[in-house]
Amino acid sequence: MPHEDFHVHGMHDHALEHAAERGTSDSLPGRIAVLSAVLATFGALMTFAGGDTQANAQLFKNAASITKTRANDEWNYYQAKGVKRNLAEFGADMVTRPDRIETYKSEAQRYKNEQAEIKARADKLEEEVKEWDAKSEQQMHLHHRWAIGATAMQIAIALSAIVLLSRKTWLLYGVGVVALAGLGFGALALAGM
Repeated sequence: MPHEDFHVHGMHDHALEHAAERGTSDSLPGRIAVLSAVLATFGALMTFAGGDTQANAQLFKNAASITKTRANDEWNYYQAKGVKRNLAEFGADMVTRPDRIETYKSEAQRYKNEQAEIKARADKLEEEVKEWDAKSEQQMHLHHRWAIGATAMQIAIALSAIVLLSRKTWLLYGVGVVALAGLGFGALALAGM
């Protein structure tokens, strides 16, 4: 049995072969190929930027979670000092020996001062959590812009294939509109908007 090599051509390959058979007067396939390559390049760059902003958003959200845990630890410490303070105040009220009253009162004051320091640290950590969350939200917003831009590029490439197969050159306007929309979203993301 003779061995025959065969190659399965895609629609794009088939259209290019037929265009070559018809002669070089039809430059539509070549122009569509270049257009598709340019759109694919922009789409790839937008996909990369979208992945980068999504990774940043996750890193910032993780930092917010870690900082929130630290803030919770500080609030627990604050409450523990409050319990000790209450016990010291209770001791000052209940003690029968006058020389011990001042000891309990000074302990209660020390716990009160320590609580103020702990509260300041906890409040500062809570502010950091808000900052990390805001950074994460901003990155996710940019990610969505990049993702919409990349998706528009993919749609424009698909439309250009339809133009090539159907020979309906008026569809090139649709390719242009969708590609411009994608570039617009990419520009917004690039500008940080």
